[in-house]
Amino acid sequence: MKVLLIQPPIQDFYQTEIRLQPIGLCYLKAAVKKFLPEVDVVIKDFHQGFGRRSIPVPKELSYLKRYYAVPDRSPFSTFYHYYHFGASFEQIAEEVKNEKPDLVGISALFSPYYREAVQVAAVVKKHWPVPVLMGGSHVSAAPLSVLNNPAVDFIIRGEGERPLVEFLKVFSNGRNYASVPNLGFKEKSHCILNRIEENYLLNQIPAPDLGDAPLNRYSFENRPLSFVITSRSCPHRCSFCSVHLTFGHQFRRRGVEDVLQELQARYDQGYRVFDFEDDNLTYYKEEMKRLCKRVIESFPGKDIQLLAMNGISYLSLDEELLSLMKEAGFSHLNLALVTSDQTVLSTTKRPHTVQKYLEVVRATSRLKMKVVSYQILGLPQESLDSMVQTLVFNARLPVLLGASLFYLTPASPIAREFSERTEEDIFKSRLTAMAIETDHFSRDDLYTLFVITRILNFLKGIPFEEERIFLAEALQKAAHQDKRSRQGAFLLERLLQEGNLYSDTTCGLKLNTVFKNDLFLKVWSQLGRICTLTNHFIQLQS
Repeated sequence: MKVLLIQPPIQDFYQTEIRLQPIGLCYLKAAVKKFLPEVDVVIKDFHQGFGRRSIPVPKELSYLKRYYAVPDRSPFSTFYHYYHFGASFEQIAEEVKNEKPDLVGISALFSPYYREAVQVAAVVKKHWPVPVLMGGSHVSAAPLSVLNNPAVDFIIRGEGERPLVEFLKVFSNGRNYASVPNLGFKEKSHCILNRIEENYLLNQIPAPDLGDAPLNRYSFENRPLSFVITSRSCPHRCSFCSVHLTFGHQFRRRGVEDVLQELQARYDQGYRVFDFEDDNLTYYKEEMKRLCKRVIESFPGKDIQLLAMNGISYLSLDEELLSLMKEAGFSHLNLALVTSDQTVLSTTKRPHTVQKYLEVVRATSRLKMKVVSYQILGLPQESLDSMVQTLVFNARLPVLLGASLFYLTPASPIAREFSERTEEDIFKSRLTAMAIETDHFSRDDLYTLFVITRILNFLKGIPFEEERIFLAEALQKAAHQDKRSRQGAFLLERLLQEGNLYSDTTCGLKLNTVFKNDLFLKVWSQLGRICTLTNHFIQLQS
C-alpha cells in the first residue's frame, strides 16, 4: 500500500517562508515506517519551493484594498499583492497521478487556509479517485465542517501518529473504522466521530523522517534548517490559543538524551540550524538547562545555530538559563509579551507579569542577545490606550517590536465569547485580515499601530556608537546609509513636519489616506526616547 501525504499551498498577502517544514507529516511518516514497515509513505510539500504568483483578492477580503492600496517600497510598508504560494492545483493533480497512491492524506494546519486544503482534496478526487484523509489543527477545531465536504472521506482529530497507524491497519484489512481512535468517517451519509484517545508515549514516537526533502530546501540565512520539537501541548491556558485542541491538556516533554540524539543525527545529515517549534520550550527550566549543557558538550565547534521562532514564554527564563542558551547557540530570542497591561494579561489567563518580562529583557541585554518581542494588536479585551501603552513600553526597551494582529482561532476559549463562527469568519482568521473590531478600537487604529511598529523598528535599527543622540542626528545617520534607509528618514521627517505619511511607489510618493496621524502623535508624544537594539538611545525632544 502506498500513502501520499501532502502539505498544500496557501493563499494570502504574505507567508513566513522559513517556517514551512512539514514536521507533522514527517512525524507521521516515521511512525508508519516504525509500526507498519510494509506501507510506503511519500511526503509531497506543495507549499515550499514552487514560488508565488499574484492572484485577485478574494471578495471576502475586498475591504482590505484601502489599507493595502499601493506597492510601497519604504521601510514602513505593509502588504499589497495577494498571492498563491506553492504549486498550482493542476501541478498537484499531475504529481498525484504520477505517484499513484492508494490513499492521500492532506494537512489542514491553519484554519484560514482550509479552502486550499479542500481544493487539493477536490483535484485529487477528480484526477486520481482514491480515498482522502485530512488532519491538522483546523480539523481538530472544526471537524464536521471538513468531513461534510464531499471530497473528504476521513479525518483525524488531535495528534495523528497512533490514529494513522491504527487507521491504516483497518483500511487494508476489514475496514472496522469504529475502532480507530480520533477518526472521523462517513457511514450511510452520516458523519461519525470516534472518541479521542491518547497518542503513543513520546519516547515511542521516532524522530521525524525528513527523507523526502533535499537538505537545502528549508534554510535560515542560507544554512540548512531542521525543525525540532521537544514537547507537546502547553501548561498555560491562554484564552486566545487553541493548542490544546490538537495536543490535549497534558503537557509532555521528551527526554534530554532523546532530543540530543535527534540533533546529532540531523547534524550528521548536514543540518546546522535547529528551530525549536515547541509551544512552551523552557517550561521545565532544569530540563532545558540540562539540554543546553549537553548541546554545549556535544557541539564544541560552535557551528550550529538554535532558534525558537514559535516564541518563548519569558515566565520560565532566568539569567543562568539564558546564559546557557546563548552558549549552546541561541543568538536571539522571540519573546511572547502579548501585552504590558496586567489586567489584560489576567483576563486572557496568561500567568505572566511585566516585572518578570523586564528582568528577562535586562538579562538578554547584558548577554547581548537580540530579542524580538511580540505584542498582539487587537485583543478583544484590550483598549486602544492599552495597546499604545504596550507599544510605548517596548519602544523604550532594547527589543525589536513584533506586531501580531489578532485573529480569532476557531474553537479557542476566547471564541466562545463570540457568535458562532461562519465559514467566512474562519476564512478571515488570519493576521492580514484585521477582522476583529470592537467598540474600543477600529480597523484603522489597528492598521495605524501596525505601521507605527515599523516606524519604531526603523529607528531602533539605525546604527550609531554614541550612548545617546537626538532624533535629527539619528535621521541624518540613516540618510547616509542605503537607499531604503534614506527614504525612511525622508518620509519620517515629512510625517513629523506635515502630519502625512507617504508610500514610496514606482510612480512617486502616494499619500497614505488610512494612516491616522492623530494616533501616531499620541504614541509619539508619550515616547520621549527610543531604545535601539544595541541599548543606545534616540532622544526625541531636545
